[in-house]
Order: sequence, then structure tokens, then C-alpha cells
Amino acid sequence: MTVDDAELRELVPQVLSVLVRRGADFATAEDAVQEALIRALSAWEDEEPADPTGWLVTVAWRVFLDMTRSETARRDRQVRRHHLRAATRAAADADQ
Repeated sequence: MTVDDAELRELVPQVLSVLVRRGADFATAEDAVQEALIRALSAWEDEEPADPTGWLVTVAWRVFLDMTRSETARRDRQVRRHHLRAATRAAADADQ
């Protein structure tokens, strides 16, 4: 059994709207749904799940959470680096 691309495309608006209703911003939700579709093509190669929409929503939501956590961690690292550099400069200035 192969995945029907047209059927997958029909599910996209539903999955996208669920993510946006849950609080995802539209652009990130689109990226998460796209990643879920890519994973579906691989995972559904042999057999489609009983609830394709539910599967896509679950995977897309998890991808969205991963993307959000990654972005938050990246921002936190940048803030820590900024504060460390500022503290290092302040210490260097105090030594002069």
C-alpha cells in the first residue's frame, strides 16, 4: 500500500488549524505540519494508520514543541553568552 499524496494534502488544513488553535504561530505550525507529512510518507509506507488525521496532528504537535524548545534554548544560550561577555568586559575594565 502506498500513501496517496492527494489524501495527505487534503488533511493539511485540518492539521494546521488544530495546531493554530492550540496556540502555535502559523509559520511554525506550517513547518511542523510539513515535517509531519515527510514522516508520514516514511512511516505509512506499508500501512496507513487507523486515524491518519490524528496521527498527523500528534506528530505535527510534537514537532512544533521540539521546534519551540529548540528556539527557546538557542535564545537562552545567546542571552547567557551576552551576559558572560558583558561580565568579562566589566571585570577587565575594573582591572585597568
